[in-house]
Amino acid sequence: MSAVEVVPPQHSLSRQLHKFGGSSLADPACFRRVARILEQYSGEDDLVVVSAAGKTTNRLIEWLGLLEKDGRLAHESLQSLRKYQQDLIENLIEGDAKQALVDALYDDFSVLAQAAEARLTEAQRAWAQGFGEVWSSRLLPALLTQMGMPSVSMDSRSFLRAERAAQPEVDRASSWPLLKEQLVQHNHHRVVITGFMAQNRAGETVLLGRNGSDYSATLIGALADVNRVTIWSDVAGVYSADPRVVTDACLLPLLRLDEAAELARLAAPVMHTRTLQPVAQSCIDLNLRCSYEPESGSTRIERVLASGRGAKIITSLDDVCLLQLDVPRSHDFDIARLDLERLLTRNQLQPLATSSSEDQHRIQLAYTSEVVNSVLELLQNAGIPAEIRLREGFSLVAAVGAGVTGNPVHCHGFYQQLREQPIEFICESKNGLSIAALLRKANTGALVAGIHRALFQAQRRIGLVLLGKGNIGSRWLSLFAEQKSALEKRHGMNFELISVLDSGSQWIDFKGIDPACVMDAFSEHSEAYQDNDWISRLLNHPYDDVVVLDVTASAPLSKQYPELAEHGFHLVSANKVAGSASGTEYNKVQDAFAKTGRHWLYNATVGAGLPVNYTVRDLRESGDKIIALSGIFSGTLSWLFQQYNGDVAFSDLLEQAWQQGLTEPDPREDLSGADVMRKLVILARESGLTIEPEHVRVQSLVPEALMDLSLDAFLDQSDALDSTLSEWLEEAKKEKGVLRYVARFARDGKARVGLEVVSDEHPLANLLPCDNIFAIESQWYRENPLVIRGPGAGRDVTAGALLSDLNRIASLL
Repeated sequence: MSAVEVVPPQHSLSRQLHKFGGSSLADPACFRRVARILEQYSGEDDLVVVSAAGKTTNRLIEWLGLLEKDGRLAHESLQSLRKYQQDLIENLIEGDAKQALVDALYDDFSVLAQAAEARLTEAQRAWAQGFGEVWSSRLLPALLTQMGMPSVSMDSRSFLRAERAAQPEVDRASSWPLLKEQLVQHNHHRVVITGFMAQNRAGETVLLGRNGSDYSATLIGALADVNRVTIWSDVAGVYSADPRVVTDACLLPLLRLDEAAELARLAAPVMHTRTLQPVAQSCIDLNLRCSYEPESGSTRIERVLASGRGAKIITSLDDVCLLQLDVPRSHDFDIARLDLERLLTRNQLQPLATSSSEDQHRIQLAYTSEVVNSVLELLQNAGIPAEIRLREGFSLVAAVGAGVTGNPVHCHGFYQQLREQPIEFICESKNGLSIAALLRKANTGALVAGIHRALFQAQRRIGLVLLGKGNIGSRWLSLFAEQKSALEKRHGMNFELISVLDSGSQWIDFKGIDPACVMDAFSEHSEAYQDNDWISRLLNHPYDDVVVLDVTASAPLSKQYPELAEHGFHLVSANKVAGSASGTEYNKVQDAFAKTGRHWLYNATVGAGLPVNYTVRDLRESGDKIIALSGIFSGTLSWLFQQYNGDVAFSDLLEQAWQQGLTEPDPREDLSGADVMRKLVILARESGLTIEPEHVRVQSLVPEALMDLSLDAFLDQSDALDSTLSEWLEEAKKEKGVLRYVARFARDGKARVGLEVVSDEHPLANLLPCDNIFAIESQWYRENPLVIRGPGAGRDVTAGALLSDLNRIASLL
């Protein structure tokens, strides 16, 4: 390429160039938007390079293809395109200028139709494809002039000189004086220039190839010595990944020139390698902006080559082809490889990725399907000593950024995400700017999202606070210790237990507490607290989020729920007190979490691990209406009455259940009906009803004389239950039924919990020990109620319900 001494044209010190692609000129609204952009962001001597409007070039190519297949369809295609172009004029331009543009348009289509009467040469086909740019370059200056911005049209073929080739290169030495001669004629006018085209020595149109309009824009900018080129398109610039694939991809405000060039070499659609060549060889600033949202940000390509620290962008490409060259063993492999590299460099056909295996005497070159045949033809004509095989059906995924190959964290993350993928080979670029993997067809969208998340998203750190280390709390600690690793892998988060409380002491350690050590080491590490001191000690935590798990039955703790929300904590609760409190208190808690955007989940309050709350809520939020709920809501009472047939005293069965952890810490919570009442209130509220605890008629099984005793005294005197329960049992036997403790409520407000005699065939009679059963009647399930049945008590299922809610919160974060 000849060196040229460039003398800045007049006004070059302030002149800018704006390039608009086809998507920015797709319809009248787009043209008006572009005109407003130029009104705000351009000066009177600025240059504007335009592509063909919308899909015009594709439609011209389609027409050229139809000429050889079906003349009638070709004619219809051309007429449809003429109508599209004429509609743009009709909707944008007024007065005499409109008629002049329409007349010129009709002349062009007449010329095209006449030329198509004979078989078109390659040069004529290129000439035909260039009309889209011509039409845009006429229409936009007419619109700008109409808006008070004097503008002229210029055909790039009048000054750009290039010869036809696979990747045509513009001859700057001959192009620059022609451009200078043109520009001096148009002072104080915006000059709108066609992109994509040049002219050869024979006067024929030469198309500049893929992304030719962007290339011609930066090239014209360099020749005109503008100080900035802005490429306006349908995206704001370069993102850390395709924002259509990765929703949290971020716009990069600055990108190094070598990183941009590497991204372009990998055929990323946002820019092309040749677009950057004029930028690298001049003093142009290159900006990428969105024509649809001009203020949405931009990417500036900078020349500063500061040391790189790792990947910035994850990109992918489908429809990749592989050229496999098997060099005969009789040839020197290294010489063949070097000859191949020189040939490809000389013809500017560098592969996307390459693999070289001396053991196999095999070289693999990855190319886009668009250029692979040209490369294949070049290799065959060059007499490369190798058996060449073209393989199709590959995808490419790459991490791009200065220093990425030297960043152990990014390299590890990239390779880890690919470990189960059908990899052909992985290639690290010599300049350290990219790692690229060639894959046999893969779901590149999901892969890009996974790599982006692994490399760029700092792992969220979630602190956990456990209130209560009794039966349920101790089992949850064991379960969390078992499931911590799986939980973290599932959500890509780090979960640390940072505090454990009992009724008067707190162990807190922001570095993390080993859940397996809590029960043995709690007394050694815990300190006493008063009232809400335990909350104050958590306020300076270093975590992204804190989740409190309340597995107590403490009313005072439930009173502190609003304060937890106010301090930004999430809550998982097995404590039923808040959910079944007075409507005023319940709404206070709900409002506190809603206002702060925190989550309060309490599926474990009803049915242990059964998804009862979720089901009722989902039905209501889906538009259904709950009419009634009934069933056996207490796993404890379910177990007791399944076992109770008169062979063993009821008090002895109660002692067994308490010892096995099947009851509340104080069994009177179960026997009094208070626990079932709370569950009924919680479910009624989930179904959309306003209900107060006192609205529920509750039958207590605890004699009045035992209610105020200590727990030990109650257990010692629990045989006082036996006489009353034996009478109920005898009554049930007379009616040839069984005893069950049943909860019922209806939408009319009637709600009760208490003993019922049900027949042996009744669904409530035939449960497994500890089973709960919930029958949901609704508008959708009126004739055949929706039934949820399963274990409703026990340490394991309740601890599992707490972990399930923790999983759900993690999914919401």
